[in-house]
Amino acid sequence: MKNLYHTDFHQWAKQQKEYLTKRQFDRLDLDNLIGEVDDMGRSERNTLESHLVILVLHLLKYQYQTYVINPNLYEPKEFRSWYDSISQARLAISRLIRKNPSLKHEKDDALLDCYPDAKHAAIREMNQYLRENHQLDHTAYPDTCPWTFEQITSENWLPDQ
Repeated sequence: MKNLYHTDFHQWAKQQKEYLTKRQFDRLDLDNLIGEVDDMGRSERNTLESHLVILVLHLLKYQYQTYVINPNLYEPKEFRSWYDSISQARLAISRLIRKNPSLKHEKDDALLDCYPDAKHAAIREMNQYLRENHQLDHTAYPDTCPWTFEQITSENWLPDQ
């Protein structure tokens, strides 16, 4: 049974389902089954963090471009694709929490955990468009997320100065 877990995961999963359905609990591969159930829970948290990274990344870029770069341009650039990305991330987060309500209890920790990745990505992506003497470093954005989970997931909210 344990060998099947390592050689044909799909067949192993079907077998475990059959044992559960038939209530043949003594035949279950408990060690691997427990690990898989644990991974399922972690997967939802990872999905939340992934959507949060995208959301915060685009909010950081939006804020920098709107309040630092655009005021110095003759014709400010518009960022419709960022609005779309922000909206899509918000919808994905809302859907994920609706389907997994217990994630509400982890939302603030998830935001705290993912902010450094979003900040790093924002610096890297913005630097692609900035002259060498205007490159951003780690001081361009705060060390901790300047917004709450509720703010960033509000449908029409955008960062101000």
